[in-house]
Amino acid sequence: MKLEGNAEIGIIGGTGSDLELKNTENLKIYTPYGATSDFIKVGEFNGKKVAFLSRHGTGHTIPPHNLNFRANIWAMKELGVKYIISPSAVGSLKKEHNKRKFILVDQYIDRTKKRSETFYEKGQVCHINQADPYCGYLRNLLYENGKKMGNLEIQNGGTYVCIEGPRFSTRAESKMFRLWGGDIIGMTTFPEVVLAAEKEICYCCVAMVTDLDVWAAECSNCGIVEYGVNCPQCGGNLQKLVVTIEEVLKTMESNALNLKKLLEMSIPQINTERDCSCQHSLTGAIL
Repeated sequence: MKLEGNAEIGIIGGTGSDLELKNTENLKIYTPYGATSDFIKVGEFNGKKVAFLSRHGTGHTIPPHNLNFRANIWAMKELGVKYIISPSAVGSLKKEHNKRKFILVDQYIDRTKKRSETFYEKGQVCHINQADPYCGYLRNLLYENGKKMGNLEIQNGGTYVCIEGPRFSTRAESKMFRLWGGDIIGMTTFPEVVLAAEKEICYCCVAMVTDLDVWAAECSNCGIVEYGVNCPQCGGNLQKLVVTIEEVLKTMESNALNLKKLLEMSIPQINTERDCSCQHSLTGAIL
């Protein structure tokens, strides 16, 4: 069976987010914005047509600040994708968000600097609504399935602080993001979510906590606390925490099985025929 490049559901992700698709095709999609991160693998999954794109390319060679977000989203739309699920490794900005927790993002704070964030640059002006940027239908579906898994700590809703990268934050920045109300920190959800809205695609970010960023320190008496000269609770000595690639990859490896199971449960349940407000996001947005 040849799918001829058509798909209804898209996955943009990295390690652990790939699916075992049947009747697959590796497609190179030409876009007005250049090349996508990789070939897009299109295939069948439990009765659904799915397009999978490795966000950082084969071998994870493209850093976050160099991703061609516009090409990736444009290509998904060209394939007919209506729903995008975007797994993302993130750091925690709150003590209650432990490593290996999944957060289904409902808000973001943009701290990027030089990313192209719109398809409307000449001839038309688009003021896309981002009050509620992430698809509530997808979020609720994945949340209900996540709760059924039993061994997965999952939260419906949370604020993602998106930084430019590729560097990690300073301690001062990390503390500032906590004061702003951020739950997690990462480098990829923006401008993916905005561009998906401009293409009227439902978009859901599955954020997987891999580390505690650099606001945190460990006290032998009190556990995880905010870093300072001494423990703010008992006054004892602190061991400051740092983010390492080794830690992120190790945690992602343990997250991969839970992510795969969550996707396997959720994708067959996505009603690709339903009408969603995300699919009318351009209404009233273009001048």
